[in-house]
Amino acid sequence: MKIKVIITGTTGMVGKGVLLECLDHPKVESVLVVNRSSVNVTHPKLREILLSNFFDLYSIKDQLSGYNACFFCLGVSADGMDEREYMHYTYDLTKYFAETVVELNPNMTFNYVSGAGTDHSENGESMWARVKGRTENVILSLPFKQAYMFRPGTILPESGVKSKVGWYNSIYTVLRPIFPLLKQLKSITTSTKVGKAMINSVLRGYKKKYLKNRDINRLARG
Repeated sequence: MKIKVIITGTTGMVGKGVLLECLDHPKVESVLVVNRSSVNVTHPKLREILLSNFFDLYSIKDQLSGYNACFFCLGVSADGMDEREYMHYTYDLTKYFAETVVELNPNMTFNYVSGAGTDHSENGESMWARVKGRTENVILSLPFKQAYMFRPGTILPESGVKSKVGWYNSIYTVLRPIFPLLKQLKSITTSTKVGKAMINSVLRGYKKKYLKNRDINRLARG
């Protein structure tokens, strides 16, 4: 089985890691990335669409059909945002994108990068966790072939991938000498394993809809 994949958010650490794994995987036939700015990667499998406004997919809608999977790695930080604004750029945007691609690709697997601590009850005290939970819930309500909510905790970057957050990179630099030890912990995953797990979720599925680091590491094997 060969798969065709749409990826968003590939200029971030998670999305870039997922992209690199897709380009390297023999079962991934082609990759379309939809970004606000270029990921600056060239590869025979790769096609990139630059879109300044993710709330206006009409202009590229005819280019979003014929895909088996969408790995939605796009996200914004809640820092400095009130709930209404964060809801707009998290829930509204993701819902709109997901509704568009499922209409065009009813047999699609949709993977959403949420985060550890996401609250799918939508009633918790943490604003970002409630909004992420609501976003997960609406994705799971759509008629995708399969949908998985990736809730990674600590992720170690590999293959030259870097975080867009400067102080994260400073921490990774300090910890890099002990990366081999940290990678042995089941509670920690890597950018490579997240990418492999996403691909395997399409190729063979998984028993859970919500994937924490232990699940991501398990699904990444093989």
